[in-house]
Amino acid sequence: MKLTITPSVMRIEARIPDATPGVVGRYALNDKQALLTRLRYNRLIDIFTALTCYSLQNHLRTSVRGIAQVETDEIYVGVDKRGVHYVLPVRAEGKTGRIGVARIERDLAVCKAKFPGLICRSVAAILIEKKLIALFECEQTSKGIRVTLEKHYRLVDPREVAEEG
Repeated sequence: MKLTITPSVMRIEARIPDATPGVVGRYALNDKQALLTRLRYNRLIDIFTALTCYSLQNHLRTSVRGIAQVETDEIYVGVDKRGVHYVLPVRAEGKTGRIGVARIERDLAVCKAKFPGLICRSVAAILIEKKLIALFECEQTSKGIRVTLEKHYRLVDPREVAEEG
């Protein structure tokens, strides 16, 4: 049985003001690249993880002993309020894709090999609709990869976000 990560239809959506530059949104070429761009410009990895995160490298292609060649969609590094450092491999898929747990396992192996001193928090992102994004935090357990957190974010025009009093 091939396990895949798929968004739940029962999740509440958090409305986030869309900070993607209009010209970037207009010319994005495909769903996966557009998703990675939206994650970056809207700081969704920061919001989702409660860390301050920075994109370190896109499409990291490397080899890991016992796995051979691996490509990770994007690597972020982050820091928490105590100054602890993290590495966050991000796996992304557009509307037509699903994320297999084997890909998450390879991303975790890359982080363990290349960033052994950092705490690894694996993130998967799926574009549900053009501006609706599901984010998942995944963890290796004794029973394999498991989703520990799932949140959905809808990017909206900043004028559509109500002020809370």
